Amino acid sequence: RKGVGRLLKTLKKFMEFSGPENKRKFHISIVLGVLMAFCAAAKIPAIWVMVKAVVQNQVTSQTIMLVLGIMTFSIVADILLRAKSTMLQTEAGYDCCCQKRIEIAEHMRYLPMGYFNENSLGYITSVTTNTLEQMSDVATRVVMMTLKGWLETLLIIFFLFTFQWQIGLIALCGIVVFYIVNHIMQVKNAHLAPVKTSADSELVAQVLEYIQGIAEIKAFDLAGEQSEKLNAANEAHRKINTEMEFGFIPYMTLQNFITKLTGTAMAFASIMMYLGGTMRLDICLVMMAASFMIYGALEGAGSFSALLRTIDVSVDKAQAILDLEPMDIKGLDKTPEHMDITVDHIDFAYDERKIIDDVSLSIGEKQTTAIVGPSGGGKTTLCNLMSRFWDVDKGSVLLDGMDVRDYSMDSLMKNYSFVFQSVYLFKDTIANNIRFGEPEAPMEKVIDAAKKACCHDFIMQLPDGYETIVGEGGANLSGGERQRISIARAIMKDAPIIVLDEATANVDPENERDLVDAIEALTKEKTIIMIAHRLKTVRHADQILVVDKGRIAQRGTHEALMQEDGIYRRFVESRQKAVSWKL
Repeated sequence: RKGVGRLLKTLKKFMEFSGPENKRKFHISIVLGVLMAFCAAAKIPAIWVMVKAVVQNQVTSQTIMLVLGIMTFSIVADILLRAKSTMLQTEAGYDCCCQKRIEIAEHMRYLPMGYFNENSLGYITSVTTNTLEQMSDVATRVVMMTLKGWLETLLIIFFLFTFQWQIGLIALCGIVVFYIVNHIMQVKNAHLAPVKTSADSELVAQVLEYIQGIAEIKAFDLAGEQSEKLNAANEAHRKINTEMEFGFIPYMTLQNFITKLTGTAMAFASIMMYLGGTMRLDICLVMMAASFMIYGALEGAGSFSALLRTIDVSVDKAQAILDLEPMDIKGLDKTPEHMDITVDHIDFAYDERKIIDDVSLSIGEKQTTAIVGPSGGGKTTLCNLMSRFWDVDKGSVLLDGMDVRDYSMDSLMKNYSFVFQSVYLFKDTIANNIRFGEPEAPMEKVIDAAKKACCHDFIMQLPDGYETIVGEGGANLSGGERQRISIARAIMKDAPIIVLDEATANVDPENERDLVDAIEALTKEKTIIMIAHRLKTVRHADQILVVDKGRIAQRGTHEALMQEDGIYRRFVESRQKAVSWKL
């Protein structure tokens, strides 16, 4: 009962996961599978009619036409039903895969940014590639073939009982023993399936880490160490897949042996009953024919059922991402009249480590606020909280006097543009990367934004100009070029609040002047929040916040803070000394 319950539970889980429309297609496919089972079982009475006529020497043209009609109908119907069922399963499988990838992508838009780290990257990639590929290509066949195999076998056994209950009982005993072996195999797979899916995720994570960190690996001569980690993940993946295959072979072999032995027992019992005078010859011949065909579908179902637990775990993995608690995004669709920000006694911790501790501040509309301080002090986290990449644990962040959590996420994000230290460009044309936030923007607007961001000239020198395809992440552009395209993207959005996270930190001196000009074009008449380490980018700010150990250690203008003996003055003095160094 547990095995049947597990099959039905997996079937139900898979159907619910597939979505209403795909669930409907699978239900139709199941109905077609039942009809296919009737077509397969219909061959037994057809054989009996013919055999009976031959034994009784009563073969007539009507008998031949009847049998031929039943067999032809059975075969043609099976072909048509199988084609339609396969089409529905294929459509539903790939539609499910497509929809779930989109659904996961949409769901991730509203997850706290803290979820996205190196650990989750491999997991998400594995789920959206390997796991969903299994769901679309393998799961549909596994679930449907397993269900169809059991239905077809049970229906044939029902026909056997109507002809000769003793032979039906032998067949039923065979299927019970088959089921016991299959259940043991399922239990074994229940332990291995989570290990396999974990190994899949780890392998993807290690491959991504190796590729993304290839520059550092070469620079620090870590190829051997990193290769060992990748090789270990690859070996673990090979080992668990091999263990699963070799672990299932004995059970599958035993299942096949049981089906063949049961068929032999049915044929032997039929002969003995005929010789003993308790079974007619025509029934004996039909039972012998049935002994060869009864377990064909069940053998396939038994082989496929080994993967049921893997499908079960795969659904759980994909659903686990969709079950992650998103941020509350159902606020008001409101456009604030003023772009002032107030932070009121906020706390924030990540993994039980307090990062922001009782911070309060005010940022006036169209003012520039610079945030400086030691690395790891909480500068970027503070900016992320003000723009609601995360929700505060305590206190509140207000935009135009209204808590940012009371805005809908989409209406809130319309007010912010970001230029990060690490710029990501998508593998697409430069034009599409610039118009990323406004996909339907005309080319004239794209060029205008590029000119303001001081990147028009270098774009026109590329082989295809604005239609040049940039590599994934913008790999074939320099850091300064990527930064300026990112600024052009922000100019296109034209949001009233600009967040600059160390936008000039990694730019070479040749690009810095252009980048500064681009930032000036972006930030005119805007509310500016900037994280910076360079003196000339912060000294003219309306206010400077010095963040250290999750608290605001100092605040004020450059002139006022230079009068205090604190972190800021030491910061400025250290930069001035660095500038004065000579070789």
